[in-house]
Amino acid sequence: MSAFAVVAIASLSFSSADGAGAFAQEVEADTAIASNVQDETLAAIEIVPQQPVFVSEEVVQPLPEPTEQSTSNFEASSLRELVGLVDQSDDMSEQMRCLAGAVYFEARGEPLDGQLAVANVVINRADDRRFPASYCGVVYQRAQFSFVKNGRMPRIKTSSAAWDRAKSIARIAHDGMWESQVGEAVYFHAKYVRPKWSYRKTRTATIDTHIFYR
Repeated sequence: MSAFAVVAIASLSFSSADGAGAFAQEVEADTAIASNVQDETLAAIEIVPQQPVFVSEEVVQPLPEPTEQSTSNFEASSLRELVGLVDQSDDMSEQMRCLAGAVYFEARGEPLDGQLAVANVVINRADDRRFPASYCGVVYQRAQFSFVKNGRMPRIKTSSAAWDRAKSIARIAHDGMWESQVGEAVYFHAKYVRPKWSYRKTRTATIDTHIFYR
């Protein structure tokens, strides 16, 4: 190979190397420019918080429709009418059964006012610190109600109209749906007896065959 050819090849090699280096520098420059443009673009983007939307009209929350009428909302012109309106279901708590049992055994032969009065005596006692704090506790307290024998209540004839009335009276008294004549009475006895303790008590009412005291 002639000296001229060798020089020519060397010149081409160095030219190619210089061209590749120049191309790489151009690519790096273009990348840097693109990066700067992207940074500037992101910097130019402003994040604006969403403005709250105000409602000019009143917002009304719909209320659920009542599904069942409360017994406390019954309106009646007489206690007898109210007794007929109140649920007489046997599905009742133990405490309400004790209250109805006291009405049934103590006053089922009395007028409705007398039955309500007996129920109110049980309720008043449960609210009085001198007596047990529950209906069953009051009814089963020793030597208080004559119908309780050996700590047990006699069998109730649950199919009778008297039991249905007693359950209604118990619910009416418990919910305070009808005012009783006896007020805050916590004692009562039949007219045909005169216990010694009655002389030390204040009479509140006399209904049929029972006298009530506080």
